[in-house]
Amino acid sequence: MSTTAHRPTRERSRWEAQRSFDELGRPLRDLTFCVVDLETTGGSAEAGSMITEIGAVKVRGGEVLGEFQTLVNPHTEIPAFIAVLTGISNSMVHDAPPIEAALPAFLDFAAGCVLVAHNAPFDVGFLQHFARRQGRPWPKFEVLDTAKLARRVITRDDAPNCKLSSLAKLFGSTTTPNHRALSDARATVDVLHGLMERLGGLGVHTLEELQTFSSRVSTAQRRKRHLAEGLPHSPGVYLFRDDRSRVLYVGTSKDLRTRVRTYFTSSETRTRIGEMVGLAESVTGIECATALEAEVRELRLIAEHKPKYNRRSRFPEKVHFLKLTREAWPRLSLVRKVLDDDADYLGPFSSKKTAEKCLAALHETFPVRQCSGRLPLAPSRSACVLAEMGRCLSPCDGSTDASTYAAIVRQLRDTLVRSPHEVVEAINRRMSALAERERFEEAGIHRDRLATFVRAAARTQRLSALTRCPEVVAARREDTGRWSVHVVRHGRLAAAGLIPPGADAHQYVRELTASAETVSDAPGPVPAATAEETEKILRWLESPGVRLVDVDGEWVCPLGGAARHLAIYDAANQSRLSLVPFDEQRLPSPVHQPVR
Repeated sequence: MSTTAHRPTRERSRWEAQRSFDELGRPLRDLTFCVVDLETTGGSAEAGSMITEIGAVKVRGGEVLGEFQTLVNPHTEIPAFIAVLTGISNSMVHDAPPIEAALPAFLDFAAGCVLVAHNAPFDVGFLQHFARRQGRPWPKFEVLDTAKLARRVITRDDAPNCKLSSLAKLFGSTTTPNHRALSDARATVDVLHGLMERLGGLGVHTLEELQTFSSRVSTAQRRKRHLAEGLPHSPGVYLFRDDRSRVLYVGTSKDLRTRVRTYFTSSETRTRIGEMVGLAESVTGIECATALEAEVRELRLIAEHKPKYNRRSRFPEKVHFLKLTREAWPRLSLVRKVLDDDADYLGPFSSKKTAEKCLAALHETFPVRQCSGRLPLAPSRSACVLAEMGRCLSPCDGSTDASTYAAIVRQLRDTLVRSPHEVVEAINRRMSALAERERFEEAGIHRDRLATFVRAAARTQRLSALTRCPEVVAARREDTGRWSVHVVRHGRLAAAGLIPPGADAHQYVRELTASAETVSDAPGPVPAATAEETEKILRWLESPGVRLVDVDGEWVCPLGGAARHLAIYDAANQSRLSLVPFDEQRLPSPVHQPVR
């Protein structure tokens, strides 16, 4: 465990620019900030993940006052997946102090400071958890999140995203983030100072102003506040339209009128949305019985109108699947559509790049043929280079018999449908071997492939389980005290409603079910709706307080399915969010985003 104190001068010029402001509140240059970063064994302290390293930098007025760094013995094995990500191995933390010693030392270092972190809920959440576990009172830190602040200041023209690596590059940080706590904390200091410099030019020079900062709203936006006046205070979907009634943007809210009014105030900080509001001439509201119905309608309307200013969900048809073909010598194929051909499918994938990562993980584990086209029962071709490398059983030249090949295909099919154990074990062994030889970059490639496969398999199994059911009827008591009811058929929302006060609940559910949309079954893991719609329905069905009224069919997931492996890969992805390139972050989020 170490702390250092020094006073470099390289940041002073950034802060000098703010000294001429007529300051109110607590001036930022007079406050001491403690910028902290953690490395952990997983993404959730509540689920048993431990801290493996704490790094922190104390700064005031642009000067570094001191640094704090310590490895932490987690008293548990560090997963190979995390070791590859951070470079922290079990041997490195063997003689390190436990969290019971490290946390008090850090809290002493940070005492009296404003706590700063990039994605602060993650780091601060871990620290608070272990403080509670030790019976230690948590200091009343004021907390700043540089990621949240950057999203209010940085545009796509500045950086492709607001991840730490991108911001460090934007602001010319002298430290490159590398998933070691002190290095990442140093980079966050440079990001904090860069953000302060930009905000100083916008008149933000006190902590109070920083905590409430948002982009200035234009006069043109304020003049259009009347567009929200005709909307109701109820859940639903709203559509901004231009002077030709073309849909510019679709959104959803629990309170249509209140939400739409925020687009004409300083609460709206997104540059693109400000541009959209400038073009808008009307707003149409569609009332919905429940928040879930509003979310689903939003998805369907975005897919129908493909509004220019909606970034997500515009092209649900642009997906890919992995298909295990049904033929004499089956193979894995990347396809765009699901056919009624009794084949097994994995997906959908939102990008070809993600599907190819998953395909590579499967080919690394199962030596099925990778050549295209059908083979006859008794093929007589020459072997390809993959066969010579031992990565294919090579049925094309008779190197394997039908029964041996069929056994491998059965294992592959079981991996896709039920348990990913074979792939997880094989790639983990490969990854551990590479990590031991310090070939971290190559191990990282395998890590990404495995994470992509586990997520895809878990997603397919969850979606398939619901879409196999002809009908699921569920209800939940909402905060208003009324019961919301949803009818789901083959994974598609077929009806939604709120039971009126004093009504016969059983009769209401029968009538709602009878009037629900007719939904036909179709082949594939997401037959009757887009994957995103079905996932929203699943999140609601799995939320606290939901009661199943009726289930037609069997709604089950395999006991040894891919979902049990998700925790470790979600944790690693949570940690990587601040470093990986924007265009690689296309994995489905495991966290439910509530309706605003």
